[in-house]
Amino acid sequence: MTVIRLAVLDMAGTTVADGGLVLRAFDAAATSVGLPADGPERDAARGYVLDTMGRSKIVVFRSLFGSEERARAANAAFERAYDEFVDAGEVEPIPGAAEAITRLRDAGLAVALTTGFSRATQDRLLAALGWEDLADLTLAPSDAVRGRPYPDLVLTALLRAEIDDVREVAVVGDTVGDMLSGRRAGASVVAGTRTGAHDEQALRDAGATHIVDSVADLPDLLLQS
Repeated sequence: MTVIRLAVLDMAGTTVADGGLVLRAFDAAATSVGLPADGPERDAARGYVLDTMGRSKIVVFRSLFGSEERARAANAAFERAYDEFVDAGEVEPIPGAAEAITRLRDAGLAVALTTGFSRATQDRLLAALGWEDLADLTLAPSDAVRGRPYPDLVLTALLRAEIDDVREVAVVGDTVGDMLSGRRAGASVVAGTRTGAHDEQALRDAGATHIVDSVADLPDLLLQS
């Protein structure tokens, strides 16, 4: 296997236990813009959110709610709800995640933590976990960087970490979007985890090169001699 110099890791579902918080925040967002609380319209929207886990939330809301105004209102409500969950202490790391990241960095790899949340929500989550200095880089979608399934987050991490070759990158996540973004970026390792939104078959169908039970298993995969 090519020597890996950069690991790009998703947050919710991969390094951070989700526990259904994204769907709960989505329900608050959907209610805020008038989506019926029950029935086929809500069920279809929830299904779409599950299918697109890992993607930029504002992009998901644009697809669901049509107008930019409604999408932005939903996104703001989503972030308020998720931030409340974070502040209430409802988030916790995947067991062994912090130790795995530390082990990778001690071995000389750069580590980037990425998300489909806004930068403000990502920063709040990092602070709640005490992870402000855990990784080398933290990245979120913005006007200049598209979220998953585009390769932008991975390639931005590569540029900022001054890695010369996309084949020296490993991408790790729990969603189809993570797998697609890793493959599109040219990473030689695109590893799916069994701790999040999408099952092993979906991850493999999206191009996973490896499947691990948890991010805690990542050092053993990437640091093979």
